[in-house]
Amino acid sequence: MLVDSHCHLDFPDFAAERDAVIARARAAGVQTMLTICTKITEFADIRAIAEADPDIWCTVGIHPHEAEPEPDTSVDRLIELTRHPKVVGIGEAGLDFHYDHSPRDRQREVFRTHIAAAREAGVPLVVHTREADDETGQILAEESRGGALTGVLHCFSSGVDLARRGLDLGFYVSFSGMVTFKKADELREIVREVPLDRILVETDAPYLAPVPLRGKRNEPAFVVHTARAVAELKGVSPEALAEATTANFHRLFTKTVPKA
Repeated sequence: MLVDSHCHLDFPDFAAERDAVIARARAAGVQTMLTICTKITEFADIRAIAEADPDIWCTVGIHPHEAEPEPDTSVDRLIELTRHPKVVGIGEAGLDFHYDHSPRDRQREVFRTHIAAAREAGVPLVVHTREADDETGQILAEESRGGALTGVLHCFSSGVDLARRGLDLGFYVSFSGMVTFKKADELREIVREVPLDRILVETDAPYLAPVPLRGKRNEPAFVVHTARAVAELKGVSPEALAEATTANFHRLFTKTVPKA
């Protein structure tokens, strides 16, 4: 059994066939999915998807793209929302200096709010970072000095220094279909370096469909291709990779209930 540790089942791409998408995931051996919040104004819809299925969990948070348009959200409010049994983490939050859809100062402010909430609530932080390696690592290191903090660097596409820094802080590293892309040699080297007991796999669906499905709309069932590629890079069988990444997921997201 595999876990898709990061997907967006609430996105309009899936609205017409969400039940079929979930069924295809199960048929492919993907038994557990974590659907990720990007806008707190749409959190109720995300939570409802998780509430409707025992094998789907969710997070609450504000994507850095949405840091400016989304309303101010306090640490206390985020903590309150994590008290729901299906809400297992905070995020995705972080820094995205590639698109700069929100001002960088606002991204930093919202990121630190999410970090504080994750630390105080005792749930993992789901980190989005793009072209912001140094600042992301610096902020996580600074905030970790304030108390225990855990989480995942999701859809990892950064440099090896950030991967090492995250691992030193106790974070996990999640790999998407990008590991199958032709020009992703540097990323594949990072996969080889990250310990097996700190790896997660994800789709980030509907984005980043892996080879041989690149260019199509991604969906949770396709994580099997990413997992197969990661297994080959780690020198283990697909079954061993599935067992390890599933155990890693439940070790990190402690509120989830493993499948029997």
